[in-house]
Amino acid sequence: MAVHRRSRVNALSEAAKAAAELRLSAVLIVKDEANKLAECLASLQFAHEIVVLDSGSGDRTVEIAREYGARVVVNSDWQGFGVQRQRAQALATGDWVLMIDADERVTPELRSNIETAICSGPAIYYINRLSWCFGRFMRHTAMYPDWIPRLYPRTQAGFDDTRVHERLSNPQNLPERRLEGDLLHLVYDDVRHLVSKSALYAEQWAIARAEAGRTCSLLSAIGHGLSCFVRMYFLRRGFLDGGQGFVIAVVMSHSTFVKYADLWVRTRPKPNSP
Repeated sequence: MAVHRRSRVNALSEAAKAAAELRLSAVLIVKDEANKLAECLASLQFAHEIVVLDSGSGDRTVEIAREYGARVVVNSDWQGFGVQRQRAQALATGDWVLMIDADERVTPELRSNIETAICSGPAIYYINRLSWCFGRFMRHTAMYPDWIPRLYPRTQAGFDDTRVHERLSNPQNLPERRLEGDLLHLVYDDVRHLVSKSALYAEQWAIARAEAGRTCSLLSAIGHGLSCFVRMYFLRRGFLDGGQGFVIAVVMSHSTFVKYADLWVRTRPKPNSP
C-alpha cells in the first residue's frame, strides 16, 4: 500500500513539474501603437516571452517593444488581420499563446487565472473584454459582455486567414472554457479614432466579400445600418451607457451601412478601357 501511495505521489509530482515547465507566449500584431503599447507590455511581463509583429510603424512602436524585452519582427506585407496573426503565432515558441492587442491590458485577476489555466490541460479559453470609451466603461451597447477566444495551445489552434473579424479555429475540438477576470480594452481615443478604425474594418470586410464574389444592394446596406442601431441602442440597451452609448451606436450603424455600400460600389461595372 505504501509503495502504491509513493508511486501516486511521484506521478502527481511529475505532472506538477511538467505543468510548471509550460511556457506562455504573449503575441501581438501592431502598427503605430506607441501611445498605448508600453502599458500593454507592462501587464504581460508574467509571460515567458513576448512576440511583437509590427506592420511597418512610423512611430516608436518597435523601440518601445524592445525596451520591454519583446522579440520584434517587422512585416509590412499586409494581407489582413487573419494572415498577420498567423505570421505572429508562427514566431512564438511557447506551449500556449495569449493573443492580445496593444490597446488591451491584463488585470491581476485575469493574470492569475491565465497562469492556472495553462496548467489545466489543453483547451480554448475565452476572455471577457471590458471596454473603456470616452470616459467610462461600456457595459452595454453590444460591447459587454464581450467574450473572445484568446488563450490556446500554440500547436493545436490558430486563427484563419480572414482579412477582418478573423476567427480562432479549433480543428482538434478542444474544450472551450471561460476565464474569470476582465481584459481591459482602451478601445477608442476620440471620435476621429472611432470613425477611422470603423472605416478600416469596413473596407477590409468589403474587400474580402468582393474577393469571395459576394454582392449586395443599396437597400440592403440601408437595412443593415438601421438594424445595427436598433440592436445596439435598444436591444442591447446602449441607452444605459449614456451619451457614449448613443455615439457608439450611431457610428457603428454608419460603419455597417458603409461596409455594405463599399461592397456595392466594388461590384459595379468598370468603365471600358480606351
